[in-house]
Amino acid sequence: MKKIFTSGLLAGAVLLVIGYAALYVVIKIFPGIAEEYYSPTFREGSTHLWMYLAHPFIMAITFAWFWENFKTNIHGSLVYRGLWVGLIYGAVALLPAMWLTFSSVAISLKMVISWYLYGLFQACLAGLIFAKTNP
Repeated sequence: MKKIFTSGLLAGAVLLVIGYAALYVVIKIFPGIAEEYYSPTFREGSTHLWMYLAHPFIMAITFAWFWENFKTNIHGSLVYRGLWVGLIYGAVALLPAMWLTFSSVAISLKMVISWYLYGLFQACLAGLIFAKTNP
């Protein structure tokens, strides 16, 4: 259990820093997508900022639990195992969630695709961290 929390907290901290940096990258490179966040679909203000900041830790700790239970089923190098578990997460968790989001929330396909790709990146990065810290 200790390995789950330590690797989960480490991955969560890394994902938080990368997520914060990604906000600025999206604004600079994809201003059209960034403008969508000003629509009434999204909450205004910073009353729910804590939820955004907690997300990487929730994702990483639950994903670390998944890793702990399935790591023995994935064979190969550290990089292969980390990336493969990230791709599994992308197919099993992200794809259905993004499908449901696009079907029920008034946002563009570009935004949903960007969320999916970013989530896949997060999952692969977390998978690499887990493969290194909790082989």
